[in-house]
Amino acid sequence: MGEPYGFDIEDQTDRIVVITGANSGIGLETTKVLTAAGATVVMACRSVARAEAARTALVGAQRKRAIVSELDLASPASVEAFATKFGSEYGRLDLLINNAGIMATPPALTKEGIERQWATNHLGHFALTGLLLGYFQSRPGARVISVSSLAAAGGSSELTIRTDLGEYSRFGTYEDTKLANLVFAVELNHRLAAENSPAISVACHPGITHTNLAAGIAIPGFTKLALKASQLMFQPVAIGALPILRAATDQTVEGGQYYGPSGRRQRRGVPKQIPLVAGAASRSTGRSLWEQSMDLSGIRYLSGD
Repeated sequence: MGEPYGFDIEDQTDRIVVITGANSGIGLETTKVLTAAGATVVMACRSVARAEAARTALVGAQRKRAIVSELDLASPASVEAFATKFGSEYGRLDLLINNAGIMATPPALTKEGIERQWATNHLGHFALTGLLLGYFQSRPGARVISVSSLAAAGGSSELTIRTDLGEYSRFGTYEDTKLANLVFAVELNHRLAAENSPAISVACHPGITHTNLAAGIAIPGFTKLALKASQLMFQPVAIGALPILRAATDQTVEGGQYYGPSGRRQRRGVPKQIPLVAGAASRSTGRSLWEQSMDLSGIRYLSGD
């Protein structure tokens, strides 16, 4: 890409990529760019039908390099099935982009008893990363990208994965899960480094970008208004996806860093390295979240730190 974006996307031929939530928004835009650069991208999506429709809209080599695979992050069985299938078909992984998310959804628990935003936005990605660890941990140049949000700044410093709906706050819970994405990214990088892994973990956020994320709010009238407002006021996905692409491909990026828009209040613009949200680098918070995540997911990895 180069100027005016400030970084180049080098040839991605032979790289195997997994992108969660790749059927729309910044996930789909990232799929388009990486497949155009030569990567094979596994579009890990809850709705196979919507993902196949998105893939069909790709052109030429992009379509050939994009593969749809079912993944419901809120379902441990689905996460495990995806990881097993991926391992049997590819056996290696160069880039994992934990992008999928839901926002301010009505109160609901999964059948395992996890609040749905926590299950989708954080715990499913935690489990997925652990189940795929063996495919990327020893690969030079491998990266795990966690997509956070401006909303992370409003998250609670006492991160607790919710297993009840008492005093449930739609947006407060969303803020907590997006802070958890950032805390997880930093803690994962610490633990990979402690194992002398060449893989790194990097975080990013897209600023204010027009996507269909608000569709999950499901408040009559509000959802339609929110989607219309975002279309008129927010930056397009081609710009919103740039922090992901920089975190994923820029050779100057280092583990534990955070990338977001360079404009005022990190809302718009080309990507740059930005400061971590207060508390995101706290090792005590990171360790606590990691232990909770292992206990609730049943997936234990990099636990020797």
